[in-house]
Amino acid sequence: MKLAGFCFFAGSLLASSPTFNKDVAPIFHERCVQCHHPNDIAPMSLLDYKSARAWAKSIREAVLTRKMPPWFADPQFGHFANDARLKKDEIETIKAWVDGGAKEGDSGDLPKAPMFTEGWRLGTPDIVIDIGETFTLGAGNDAYEHFTVPTNFTEGKWIRAAELRPGNRRVVHHAHINMVSSSTEAGPTTIQAMKPLDEFLVHDGKLTRVSMDAPVLNDACAADAPDLPYIHGFQEGALASYLPGRSPDVFADGTAKWIPAGTKLEFVIHYAKTSAATQTDRTSVGLYLASGPPERPLRRMDLRNFFFLIPAGAPRHEVKRCYTFEKDKLLLSITPHMHYRARDVRYDLVRPDGRHEVLLSVPHYDFNWQLVYRLQDPMLVEKGSLLTVTTHYDNPNATAIRWGDKSEEEMMTSWIEYVDPERHSALQR
Repeated sequence: MKLAGFCFFAGSLLASSPTFNKDVAPIFHERCVQCHHPNDIAPMSLLDYKSARAWAKSIREAVLTRKMPPWFADPQFGHFANDARLKKDEIETIKAWVDGGAKEGDSGDLPKAPMFTEGWRLGTPDIVIDIGETFTLGAGNDAYEHFTVPTNFTEGKWIRAAELRPGNRRVVHHAHINMVSSSTEAGPTTIQAMKPLDEFLVHDGKLTRVSMDAPVLNDACAADAPDLPYIHGFQEGALASYLPGRSPDVFADGTAKWIPAGTKLEFVIHYAKTSAATQTDRTSVGLYLASGPPERPLRRMDLRNFFFLIPAGAPRHEVKRCYTFEKDKLLLSITPHMHYRARDVRYDLVRPDGRHEVLLSVPHYDFNWQLVYRLQDPMLVEKGSLLTVTTHYDNPNATAIRWGDKSEEEMMTSWIEYVDPERHSALQR
């Protein structure tokens, strides 16, 4: 009787082990296939059993170690609407599925797969604008290129989202789109627009870096910090950005961005060097129109410290940038941007009454996954509050490192989306 009971129990376990169609596909559809579908950024599709089954052991390892889905915010601080972490029961289901033989299950249990527009993660755009030419990139070189193209808008438009689509993902490392009025104007995110920096810069073709002889300011928050360009206040941000692992720009409900009539779009694209043969690219942007004027227009402020220096061989070298809020703002998201040597980044806020909170901590920054962290709820930050951004870098090289365009050089940038607290339900531009 005991043996029979054991056999029955074992049979019950076998029968109840998860299957792809019933248990795993719903998790993949909700959590993974936005990237893991054909012709997108992920190396394999998880939309169907055959494609997923070949990667079962790798999937198990990736979810158990929380390598996938990528998410780097310390859970002790902040709550984020786009938190990609799998829940504990989702991880256990995937583990049990693989351990149980990664079975397919009954085809009738398979939910309908999400539909994706070829090449566009947000679906078919209302308007598509590309860089206006097929650009050719020679092997072995980094390049920063600027392409300015007309929108041909005869009237202004409110947009609720923008998706930058690389024409060649092998070479487009990151890109920004600025709104400009003419083909000779440099957009706000470009070094060309930052004329006060000119005396501190070295130009190498179309690449730029801060000179080794420029003043050094690792702690831009220090009371005795010299008055160098762009270490106070903020700079206007781009219309949209593309970064490794970063989701498209989807603006919060009740917000939108305004593109005036006659605007031109400046595409600023970092092409990463490649040892392969000559490559071509024709990057484009998809614009998604809002139904009308928003309650609040969306803004982006960029915070940078251009003047740090990371000594040769330095471990955990600290760099800071501070910003004092000149008026009340509702914060919506934070995106840190550094390069290979960045180790961590943290955003500390001290309010006028002395209250301190950590808005975001990324203890293990990954250059390959430059995520936007969207706040669960808009955060009101009062005038006079002090935001401190602290980053650490590891430099094992025998030479010092300064700000520069190349991935082998470094940056210290934060992009913060915000709106004014006041509603503008009847706003017109």
